[in-house]
Amino acid sequence: MKLPNKHPRLPQKKTGVLLINLGTPDSTKWWDIRKYLKEFLSDKRVIEVNPILWQLILNLFILTFRPAKTAKAYQKIWMKKQDMSPLRYFTIKQTTHLKKRMKNKFTEIDYAMRYGNPSIANKLSELKEKGCQEMIVLPLYPQYAAATTATVCDEVYRSLMKMRWQPSLQVIPHYESEPLYIKALAVSIKKVLKEIDWTPDIIVASYHGVPKKYFDKGDPYHCYCQKTTRLLLEHMKIKIPIITTFQSRFGPDEWLKPYTDETIDNLPNEGKKKILVICPGFASDCVETLEEISLEAKESFFENGGEEFLTVPCLNHNEEHIDLLEYLVKKYIIKR
Repeated sequence: MKLPNKHPRLPQKKTGVLLINLGTPDSTKWWDIRKYLKEFLSDKRVIEVNPILWQLILNLFILTFRPAKTAKAYQKIWMKKQDMSPLRYFTIKQTTHLKKRMKNKFTEIDYAMRYGNPSIANKLSELKEKGCQEMIVLPLYPQYAAATTATVCDEVYRSLMKMRWQPSLQVIPHYESEPLYIKALAVSIKKVLKEIDWTPDIIVASYHGVPKKYFDKGDPYHCYCQKTTRLLLEHMKIKIPIITTFQSRFGPDEWLKPYTDETIDNLPNEGKKKILVICPGFASDCVETLEEISLEAKESFFENGGEEFLTVPCLNHNEEHIDLLEYLVKKYIIKR
């Protein structure tokens, strides 16, 4: 059928792949930090309290005092040469490496941030303009939680609601037990073990925490974290014990236990003075892994009598991680 005059150009049909990470401020300036925190902490899935009361607390107190503290943390790990946070840097690297692996005329690969820039809405629109009538969204959260994976889906759905011509959509779910993911974690640990001249007494697998009440309401996150640690230990077949802990708690509520900071501080008293820490729930190194663990937790560990401490880098753009991402995406691409 002949198209009518002035009909919009129909680009070649493609599949769009969007990697989505948590987010990052644009700089370490107070205002950029505040803007990022406001968007993040205004998410009703992240903070499940009375929204009216929370907005008063958030705007009157938290966003007045916390940006300065958060800015100091980001300043410690900010990549000055690239002028960006490590999380943005490594997410870009992951996207670039995946593009090289899957380079073809039918696939467009990009990244977005749930909070901050580039936004999910903008990137979905850009992919659609390039002819992507099929979208594959990959939240970079191995272990599902409502405050992470689900809120990514919320934002994707909200973006699609504004489109007259919607692309088809597939969201890649949690991958906490995928063999390639477990293998990638194991390889990263073994690489570090080969580089050091001491044997760890224990390996601490530290995951981002969530309030315990989320678990009580049925969030499966805690179970998925425990599963990852168990599979990692089974895969590695080493005598070094691996334990699960939870970090980054915020506010007065009880969070998932055991807490990473308290556990690490107590380990020297238990005779475990040489430790490795790995953060399996983070796809990219970020302020939580580089500042909270590699700097703050390490300093506290030594103050409490520790002797050796080393953080295993996140999977970032390791070859084994790109193997995993490629495998996950290809499972959902419609064969032509």
